[in-house]
Amino acid sequence: MIRPKREALTAAAFAGFGDVVEVPEQGGRLINSGTAWRFDDVASLALDKNGGRALLSLFRVQPARLPLRCTRLERHPMSSQLFLPIGGLPFLVVVAHGHDAPDPATLRVFVTNGHQGVNYAPGTWHHPAIALDTVTDFLVLGRADARPDDNCDELPFPGEAVVEIS
Repeated sequence: MIRPKREALTAAAFAGFGDVVEVPEQGGRLINSGTAWRFDDVASLALDKNGGRALLSLFRVQPARLPLRCTRLERHPMSSQLFLPIGGLPFLVVVAHGHDAPDPATLRVFVTNGHQGVNYAPGTWHHPAIALDTVTDFLVLGRADARPDDNCDELPFPGEAVVEIS
């Protein structure tokens, strides 16, 4: 049984898994007659490899019961996948490295501040969205495929490892 500690989500800590998506502290440009700031390229999207197209979805995620027993992760080898919470609610992000299967020894658990999203790099092993205290809605940008299984691998940890997330 592996029990990783939660850590705050920061761009530096998450860099090996993808991008943290949040309003930058600097930059941007004033638009719409001065009523809005625009920040471009806040994530490196990879969506249209081998004939796929961008797919914008809304997910409504029920809160997880903690401790959560994590026995498997998923990945999207042909695209990135971006999750942006709607409503300012924090959520958990669970990721791991691994080539052919997720490596439980590399698993990390991040807690967002409610105003951050994540953009998983192609091939990043991750747990499906984990809402904390209440139903949480997410705007999700991913890849549409002719068959949904074309870009989603879901595998257990090698050796039937279990990770407990509290």
